[in-house]
Amino acid sequence: MGVSLVTIAVAMLCAHDVYANVQPQKDFDLQRFSGKWYRVGLAYDSPGFVLYRHKLKISTGVLTPMANGNANMTMWTQRSSGCRCKNYIYEKTDVPGQFNYFSTRHNRMKDITVVETNYNEYALVLKHKKMNREFTQVALYGRSQRLRPQLLEKFREFALALGFPKESILTPLAAGETQSKRQRIAPQLSNRHKTDLLQNQNSP
Repeated sequence: MGVSLVTIAVAMLCAHDVYANVQPQKDFDLQRFSGKWYRVGLAYDSPGFVLYRHKLKISTGVLTPMANGNANMTMWTQRSSGCRCKNYIYEKTDVPGQFNYFSTRHNRMKDITVVETNYNEYALVLKHKKMNREFTQVALYGRSQRLRPQLLEKFREFALALGFPKESILTPLAAGETQSKRQRIAPQLSNRHKTDLLQNQNSP
C-alpha cells in the first residue's frame, strides 16, 4: 500500500511539472480569438467519462470579449435529448491567454490556457484544476468542423506528451465524414519526440 501511495504522489507531481511548463500562446490577442469555434477534439481520461466516449460529438461555441478583459463563452452540444447550451465567464489573469472560470459541474474553479492558435484555423486549449488529474482536459478547436490531418496529429501528440492515454484522445467525425475517408486522406506523418512538441508549442 505504501508503494502505491508513493507512486501516485510521484505521478501527480510529475503531471504538475508538465502543466507548469505549458505556456500560453505568445502575444495572445483576445479580440482575434473571439468568434465562433468548433470543439473537434477532446482528450479526457476521467474514469466517469469512459462510458460516454463513443457519444462525443462536435460542439459549437462563441467567444465574446468583455469590456473588463474577461470573455463570455457560450457552448452548444448536441445530445440524444436535444441541444444543450452552457455559458461560461472566463476571468482574465495577469498572463494573457490564461483564464479562470467556475465549473458548475464540479463546483470548483478551474483554469484554462490557450496553448497555441493561429486564430483563423485552430486552437489547442488546456483546462485543469491544479494537482487534480481527474479534471484535466485538452481540447482542439477549429474555425470549421473539419481540420487538416496535420492539426489532428498535432493535437494527439500534444495530449500524449501530457500523459493522456491514447484511448482517451478523441476526434469525433464531422457531419457527412466517415472514418475510412479520414484515414485515406491522412498523410503519413513522422513521429516527433514529445518534448520537442512542448518546447516548440509557440512556434509559428
